[in-house]
Amino acid sequence: MRNPLSKKVTSIQPSGIRKFFDIVSEMDDVISLGVGEPDFDTPWHIRDEGIYTLEKGRTFYTSNSGLKELREEITHYLKRRFELEYDPMHEVLVTVGGSEGIDVALRAMLDPGDEVLIPQPAYVSYLPCVVLADGVPVTIELQEKNQFRLTKEELLAHITDKTKVLVLPFPNNPTGGVMRRADLEAIAEVCIEKDIFVLSDEIYSELTYGEHHVSIASIPGMHERTLTINGFSKSYAMTGWRLGYICGDCRTDDEDSSVCNHVCTDEQPVCGGRGTAARG
Repeated sequence: MRNPLSKKVTSIQPSGIRKFFDIVSEMDDVISLGVGEPDFDTPWHIRDEGIYTLEKGRTFYTSNSGLKELREEITHYLKRRFELEYDPMHEVLVTVGGSEGIDVALRAMLDPGDEVLIPQPAYVSYLPCVVLADGVPVTIELQEKNQFRLTKEELLAHITDKTKVLVLPFPNNPTGGVMRRADLEAIAEVCIEKDIFVLSDEIYSELTYGEHHVSIASIPGMHERTLTINGFSKSYAMTGWRLGYICGDCRTDDEDSSVCNHVCTDEQPVCGGRGTAARG
């Protein structure tokens, strides 16, 4: 019988970290350092809200973009914490964890052969998501001498005429590297000059120490060319809840060129409805 899997799928290597996680999960008295799992429980007031929602039977489909109340609270949080402003009705999409946000963004943005720059080491799913979206992953090896920050010189050295997207995985797992405002301004200068879009994975934004997280979307000229990925898994120990979100600027003269209009809308969904109900 011929292989039911496509060549594209079989070319992707399984995650060694996930294999390690599965093995360790069956062992007693072992602390796993394999995945980004917070060592505290989901706060009680959040669990209580989930219980209340289930008791009220609020388990039905929502808008494809997620509950309006949830999207509104996400925009309030981003404004309060990181000085980012988004329209909750048109620029926020609730996803099944941050991972789905990465997946649907790349599928919406890439044409076959488009190159995506991925600083490494980083989250293992970036590369297969690029491959499954018919893109070409190009890795940039981060250097310890630079405290595992991405430099302007490293970025310029890997850009070609096929480069379309830069994945920016900061704060970084597993290195702990953090990009300061000056670092981001240098990267932003290159992205604007070379017309490159940024997929900024900021899932660890609340786990920085000694300095406040800065989003590249807050740098002048970058809001309109950045898709910001975040979620509740790391900050609130909600990894199993699978709640993330993606935000992007929809202000454009050409609706066909807006990623937001194609990633997921009520009229044209790439993904299904999601979002938890809020107590009302």
